[in-house]
Amino acid sequence: MAHNPKFGPFAQTQQQRAHVLRQMLIVRENMGLKTPARAQALYQRYVAGELSWQEVCDLLAAPCALPSPVPFGSDRQSL
Repeated sequence: MAHNPKFGPFAQTQQQRAHVLRQMLIVRENMGLKTPARAQALYQRYVAGELSWQEVCDLLAAPCALPSPVPFGSDRQSL
């Protein structure tokens, strides 16, 4: 199997990524931290090989897509 630089040396296969993720989730659980659904979905994409761990972290750090705030007074219609 060729080394994929997208993943670390101990996360080359789906099974290895699942194992690393399980270990991380156990630590989070022991710290009393919950794993939001959005994070769980990204973790599954990591295990599947769709995303690197860095991509998962970047997506989790990015603000969620929220509508742009409407400037004050812009909702008023001209008379």
